[in-house]
Amino acid sequence: MNKKRFTTIITTVLAAGVFCLTGCSQSGADLLGQVKEKGELVVAMEGIWAPWTFHDENDTLVGFDVEVSQKLAEKLGVKASFVEGDWDGLFAGLDSKRYDIVCNGVEITDERAEKYDFSEPYAYIHTAIIVRGDNDTIHSFEDLKDKQTANTLSSTYAALAESYGATAIGVEALDQTLDLVLAGRVDATLNADLSFYDYMKVHPDADLKIVALTEDASEIAIPVRKGKESTAFLNAVNKAIAELRESGDLGQISTKYFDVDISNKE
Repeated sequence: MNKKRFTTIITTVLAAGVFCLTGCSQSGADLLGQVKEKGELVVAMEGIWAPWTFHDENDTLVGFDVEVSQKLAEKLGVKASFVEGDWDGLFAGLDSKRYDIVCNGVEITDERAEKYDFSEPYAYIHTAIIVRGDNDTIHSFEDLKDKQTANTLSSTYAALAESYGATAIGVEALDQTLDLVLAGRVDATLNADLSFYDYMKVHPDADLKIVALTEDASEIAIPVRKGKESTAFLNAVNKAIAELRESGDLGQISTKYFDVDISNKE
């Protein structure tokens, strides 16, 4: 073989080997290693669901989940980087590895647990049926049969409403949902009771009321992609949540945005 050609082949093979040792190792690294290497935790959230994730009067992204994410990132030794989008897009981005986590008041459900691994819960909420003040036909979840509700179609709220025989009309944000209820275009909506109370602080004259609450609290946690690559990351997140609960940080953030501590199960 021509010596020059042989040298070229060896150089090419060595270069390919170096590329694989760098590029391949990065793509194959576990999630915790990837997050630490890039120095940021990419967090997906809606940014339109107060007081969980929303924009203040200065258009700054704030909220309970924003601060929780920042504290978690701090515990991991990195910074939180936020990406906003619609509800379905958050999980599509998680699936395609554009985002590291979704932190947006995500409830643990059997269906979601089949697809994602979840952290330990960091908050607990109850689901409320919200109707217009003059509505006297809905008093319980059973009364939702043959009624129309407004919710994000892939949310647990829509699924719960439909499980009781309601027809869910798709919307994007809580304000839009409640506008439809107030206008009489839907009979009710299901949402976190705390989100309703926060809405009423801003809109004290809104003619709305809660007529029923779920008896058991829903667990709010952080979903990650299933697989061994997420194991070390999930362990680190669980450790961080435990430390934030023990230090009182979770309770303080909760009280700041909800006026109550939702970080402990009632």
